[in-house]
Amino acid sequence: MKTIEWLGRSLRVLDQTKLPVEEVYCEVESYLEVAELIEKMVVRGAPAIGAVAAYGYALGAMEFQGSQEDFFTHLENVQARLEATRPTAVNLFWALRRMEDRLREMREAEDLAQICAALVDEANSIAEDDRRMNRLIGEYGNAIVPDKASILTHCNAGALATVEYGTALGVIRTAFTAGKTIHVYADETRPLLQGARLTSWELLQDGIPVTLIADNMAGWLMQLDKIDLVIVGADRIAANGDTANKIGTYTLAVLAQAHGIPFYIAAPTSTIDLKMRSGPEIPIEQRPAEEIREIAGVQIAPSEVDVYNPAFDVTPAKYITGIITENGIISPPYAANLLKMLVRL
Repeated sequence: MKTIEWLGRSLRVLDQTKLPVEEVYCEVESYLEVAELIEKMVVRGAPAIGAVAAYGYALGAMEFQGSQEDFFTHLENVQARLEATRPTAVNLFWALRRMEDRLREMREAEDLAQICAALVDEANSIAEDDRRMNRLIGEYGNAIVPDKASILTHCNAGALATVEYGTALGVIRTAFTAGKTIHVYADETRPLLQGARLTSWELLQDGIPVTLIADNMAGWLMQLDKIDLVIVGADRIAANGDTANKIGTYTLAVLAQAHGIPFYIAAPTSTIDLKMRSGPEIPIEQRPAEEIREIAGVQIAPSEVDVYNPAFDVTPAKYITGIITENGIISPPYAANLLKMLVRL
């Protein structure tokens, strides 16, 4: 399944706000359209956001008309606009830094078309790196999935959240492809129902057994011994292992520890942000109140009620059994082992 596809002078993106009812693709040709897609969560998931932003940067370069002197100022504005879309997912900033670095390497080139071509190549490389990293995450993660496992996951960390394969769902896909008998429980993931709309849809597409549950059922399933392990994705991992992911993840981690259930993060190393020393430093995106007051445009709460709607929470490292990356599984102590992993790269 391809979440995004580069078409040469435009970007084709699967509109995730329409799933699972409609499978609709958007085609955009400007960086401002890309920014809007990210903000409206037409595309979502940290790795996918990073790749789409990289293509948005390339589109910003391609649509420029003016002197070379103004070109670099224009791309500074492009980068600033794309960075302002969603503050928590560090892959967004990681991908745009790669694009900025590539631009810096090409700064002396006299032909703007040559620079644009180099930026498209870099965006393609970011997308291909994501495909490769997800497959490796799946291979490493397969080692921690026992046969006949019941796996709980939260939000959507599958092909829809990446360029193609998935992180948490990449582990599940690999285990299933390897012939293991597995069953997935997918939290609905309020308020935007990414588990209900996206994860259950993805797994059904692949024929992987899945049962959808309401978010507040997870603890009871654990008490009934119906969950063997929890695997979720991540939007930013601090230097000490504290991890930001979709709101509700922290609750699952606490419940998993209380019931003696392993709790794993699956994420590429691009999600690790050593500049964030610990979880409290991670910026948490606040989303519109209407996402809580409404479901699919239908009002479910008083229009005047106050709403608090953080998109993410932070799970302290002490609740995390391991972090599955494309370079292997990182175990505690995370402050030492995350650094060791990145130094080796």
